Amino acid sequence: MSGPTRPARTWLRPAPAIFVLAWGGNHFTPLLHLYEQVGHYAIWQANLLLGMYVAGLIPGLVVASALSDQHGRRPVLLAGTVLAIAGSVLLASGFSVFWLLCVGRALAGVGVGVAMSVGTSWMKELSSSPFDPGAGPTAGARRPSLTLTLGFGLGAAVTGSLAQWGPAPTVTPYLLHGALTTAALVVLLTAPESLPAQRRTTRSWWRDLAIPSAGHRRFVRLVLPAAPWVFAAAGVAYAIMPSVVQDRLGSWSTMYATVLSVLTLGTGALVQNFVPRLDRLTRGRSLVLGLAMMAAGMVLAVVAALVRDPVLALVVAVALGAAYGVCVVAGLIHVQAIATPQDLAGLTGVYYSVTYTGFLLPTVLAALLPVVPYAGSLTVVSVLCLVSLIVVAHESRQHRIAV
Repeated sequence: MSGPTRPARTWLRPAPAIFVLAWGGNHFTPLLHLYEQVGHYAIWQANLLLGMYVAGLIPGLVVASALSDQHGRRPVLLAGTVLAIAGSVLLASGFSVFWLLCVGRALAGVGVGVAMSVGTSWMKELSSSPFDPGAGPTAGARRPSLTLTLGFGLGAAVTGSLAQWGPAPTVTPYLLHGALTTAALVVLLTAPESLPAQRRTTRSWWRDLAIPSAGHRRFVRLVLPAAPWVFAAAGVAYAIMPSVVQDRLGSWSTMYATVLSVLTLGTGALVQNFVPRLDRLTRGRSLVLGLAMMAAGMVLAVVAALVRDPVLALVVAVALGAAYGVCVVAGLIHVQAIATPQDLAGLTGVYYSVTYTGFLLPTVLAALLPVVPYAGSLTVVSVLCLVSLIVVAHESRQHRIAV
């Protein structure tokens, strides 16, 4: 008979794959300036490459989750990991071929989408009985969220450092990612399937795209109003703030943007382990607390946009990173409480799809710059965040998380 510690460790086996898939999604951001300057791509082309990530992300979130509810978590995450490796190969070899870069970015998005929906569900199931009966009730939300956040942050840190000081900056980051992902794939092969055949949906996968629990009042009125702010916070911190202070950075723009990314996501990773304690202190209202922190961080971002101080922008990154960390876990706890075993991955995919709408906020604010400066548009954002806080605070009175 196996010892008591062995089952509790099974959740670690998909963790490296989830980590490196998140790494591959975010490590392109510090390279945007490099593609414009060295590759002579137009600004719209560089932004399109960034946007192609979403083209792969949505199918990875929604379609992959439906497939995993029918066929199990293991084969779908394995396929997503292989596609991510292919994406890194294309990005490493296609620097001068625009369409290859687009395909590579889309494949990276597929990998992240699969990690966020299927990987999160797999790790959640491995963090509960019978695999890990000693895990706390929020472990299934904290563990995958922390793994993803660390991947997002470290990917940007390593790639940004290579872009600033390393050799072959348009190739080396992708080769490193491909090698790490291959190693993670080997570990993933040893992970047990967490969704037995008797608990899988019997519907065709395209019919499984309809997720009944997505219409649950708790999801619609509590989770959805908060979800877009998860990545809106990250986007404001590491996309808007560098632009606000760019004229004071000189040749260090790439490294400064990298530091902001790491600081935002690193702070988010640190606070995620404290969400259960925050839930106890707030009697199940950690999502309300996270949005309150978000609103405060957005107000601070307005001040930073007015004074254009690089140090204050770093403080904004910490504030919004902390709010991001609390909100992403608190929202995921609600999702996992609502979902059934048959649509856990599907509802997780819907949740993350909505959170990623916030990632479009920096693009919208940048497009408005000819008529509205960042200070003005961020003021509007702060007001909208406050409205969301009021809505969520009102609804949370009826839905508390038992921790």
